[in-house]
Amino acid sequence: MGGALPLPTVGGQGAASAARPTVIQLVFKEKSALYAAYIPAFTDGGLFVPTPREYKLGEDIYLLLALPEDNQRYPVAGKVAWLTPANASGGRTQGVGVRFPSDEKTRLIRVRIEEILGTAVSSSKPTQTL
Repeated sequence: MGGALPLPTVGGQGAASAARPTVIQLVFKEKSALYAAYIPAFTDGGLFVPTPREYKLGEDIYLLLALPEDNQRYPVAGKVAWLTPANASGGRTQGVGVRFPSDEKTRLIRVRIEEILGTAVSSSKPTQTL
């Protein structure tokens, strides 16, 4: 099989209740994994989160991001904006697309991600996303 796309390290997926969103730690150690997960098509940016858990569109999800070459952790309160189910066509990884909120704090995180990715943001290489 061809080269699999790199995935971020995912941790902290606890059971969600209706009152509290799920908290997922998403650690990107490599730029290639960040590139494969980043969703520039969402107006305010977003990320693909590989997970076997079932989510619903619009469900709140709280990400704690660690980016490559950056020691800071970035909290993002996003919403599930698309689903990739188990056994998806093309061998795509099961998971969810999380849309970032349109606030100033998250805009700065999006800018930081795009700084890290540089010109790769507009690359035609395949990703886990759209």
